[in-house]
Amino acid sequence: MPYVHIRVTDEGVTAEQKRELIEATTAMLERILNKPPASTFVVIEEVPTDNWGAGGETVTAIRLRENSRTR
Repeated sequence: MPYVHIRVTDEGVTAEQKRELIEATTAMLERILNKPPASTFVVIEEVPTDNWGAGGETVTAIRLRENSRTR
């Protein structure tokens, strides 16, 4: 029984995108590992950008810096 936990930052992932992630992940496990879709669980967790860090800083800080460069 596969369990897949996908974590993304909470930056506007749509319900349609989540549906596609669940569908594609389930299909991949069926194709590669021959796992039945009915026993495959996919969980999508949206994490606030203040709670996600990369390179020693929060994603919030990274996005603010990136946005200030594009203005």
